[in-house]
Amino acid sequence: MYKVFVNEKKLLLSKQSENLEKTLGYENVTSLEIALDLLENTSVKELNVFGENIDEIWLQFQSLFRIIEAAGGIVNNPKGDILFIKRLGKWDLPKGKMEKGESREESAVREIEEETGLRDVELVRFINTTYHIYVERNGDKILKCTHWFEMNFNGEDTSKPQIEEGITEVAWKNTAQIEEEVFPSTFKNIKLIIKEFWNTKLK
Repeated sequence: MYKVFVNEKKLLLSKQSENLEKTLGYENVTSLEIALDLLENTSVKELNVFGENIDEIWLQFQSLFRIIEAAGGIVNNPKGDILFIKRLGKWDLPKGKMEKGESREESAVREIEEETGLRDVELVRFINTTYHIYVERNGDKILKCTHWFEMNFNGEDTSKPQIEEGITEVAWKNTAQIEEEVFPSTFKNIKLIIKEFWNTKLK
């Protein structure tokens, strides 16, 4: 199963029909184009395309886009707070595009250090990959795949925002602050990855 966000609306690609606002059975790549059109140009907020061969559906879906890979992290301090950045008025997790020749892990650590000013973050484990779609100024349709890692930080807090990247604030947030301050002003894929992270911590 794949969850992809299209302008903050949810597209679910799955084997079985899911109970969403709208569902479409997969026949060919046209099914995916119809689904995207509905999410981009109508009031439909969530849509499920389902079919037995999920691998084929995902390959066909990827073929509609230029793919950009990115990596980032959920950074914890000893108190269990999570590190957030604020960019363009929205709370976000530190992340960025992978550079040529980098592993996902190397990219995640580098981006966190660049965007937040922290040094010596410790990589713990891979969490998941989130997907969202956007259109570049030149009209290219992009599928951005962001690989998320759990990280720990236990050193001197040297955090400062990377102003040249449009980041205005770096802040540690506890669970209550995340629920009250971050969730009302962030992206759905960020909410998704944080909730998934919390769920794995409870297991």
